[in-house]
Amino acid sequence: MTMLNLTARAHTSRVLADWAASRPGAMQRIDAVRNDVTDSTEVIKSSDPRVLDLFGVGPAAAGVAVTPETAMRVSTVFACVRIISTAIASLPIHIYRRTPKGRERVEDSALWYLLNEQPAARFTGASHWEAVGASTQLRGDAFTFIGRRRSGAIAELVPLPWSAVRVERVQTDTDDRLKYFIQDGLQTWGADQDDMLHFPGFGFNGLRGMSVIQHAARNAAGTALAMDEYSGRFFAGGAHPSIVLKTPNKMSDDLIKKLQEAFALKYSGVDNAHKLPLILTEGLSADTLSVNADDAQLLEARKFQVVDIARAFGVPPHLVGETSASTSWGTGIEAMGRAFVMFSLQPHLNRIEQELNRKLFRVAGTFVEFNRDALLEGDSQAQAKVFRAAIGGPGQGPGYMTVDEIRALKNLPPLQGRSAEVYFPPENASGKPAKDDSNDDPETSPAAA
Repeated sequence: MTMLNLTARAHTSRVLADWAASRPGAMQRIDAVRNDVTDSTEVIKSSDPRVLDLFGVGPAAAGVAVTPETAMRVSTVFACVRIISTAIASLPIHIYRRTPKGRERVEDSALWYLLNEQPAARFTGASHWEAVGASTQLRGDAFTFIGRRRSGAIAELVPLPWSAVRVERVQTDTDDRLKYFIQDGLQTWGADQDDMLHFPGFGFNGLRGMSVIQHAARNAAGTALAMDEYSGRFFAGGAHPSIVLKTPNKMSDDLIKKLQEAFALKYSGVDNAHKLPLILTEGLSADTLSVNADDAQLLEARKFQVVDIARAFGVPPHLVGETSASTSWGTGIEAMGRAFVMFSLQPHLNRIEQELNRKLFRVAGTFVEFNRDALLEGDSQAQAKVFRAAIGGPGQGPGYMTVDEIRALKNLPPLQGRSAEVYFPPENASGKPAKDDSNDDPETSPAAA
């Protein structure tokens, strides 16, 4: 619980009242803190930067306060968070059981429904995993409470806001664990680490992960926010704000003020932009006082911020619409897409899978795994290439999947017969696989059933 929540609830919560009564002077100290934080704006301006860093609200070098909420106003940040989060949410999670022959999928499981369709009454599976992905990137951690029945069976998985969870390390002579204290606005309770899915981001230190915004993209997001504000003001003004009017004659203060007001009224604002020509009389002339937006290379700077923010999130720039520095077709984009899966998405999936396995099963025989092949659904050419290699056949070599298994992946009914058999090349008289370069032999093709 944050100090602000503690202050607000100290006079209404029986638990906090008992806590304060057991500690002489505690309520006075709470009141002092409450009086000091009545104006949050002044707190942000006057607080120690280390305190602001703790809550992730420190100002960027551009002078703009960057929080996870304000950072999401930057289109590139929003796009990066959305792409990673929706990619995680788009992958189905399957449950497997290890057997002496390998592994087998657990088809009929209530846990599968919680992980893929509805973890809790208020959430779908997609919204849950999108929230996990967004919170992990913006805040550094995501939390999901494991609701259990009296028997210990899992009844629901409840996503929790990052700000509602406080993590503490509890050490004893025989144990070293994490405890979680939750304040959801309705009640306050504690949870052992076995009842909390804690999905940390990169750089987990045993308590919290590292927020991309706080550690890698604060200045980039702050600069982008400042440039957005500058661009908006520049175009909203209509007339250039850096025009200076000059005259060889002496003007009184009152006349100067009236000239400024008349000029602003006639030429400033979006409605007046490029509407009327600028006509100067009485020896007046207009000069540019400072460089304009083009000379300041505002557009080029905004492009750089896109690449800089995408770099912090590990997202290829072309996925957020920046293709000026790379080819927009062919193997270049395809290679960058594979790199995104391997180096950006894969670490998120591994951390989620390991947390689910150790908290939901507590044994090594059963585990969950994201179906990464689902990422090929939108690429029919790549998917067909993978399926051809999986089936095998003349000119392809032995297969490792049957036609019916692939049909099941496409939600098609099985054909049975030879379509349920894995293809192996025919053997010659010596018992070795015969060399067969034919690609259309109906007798040996697995699709000939």
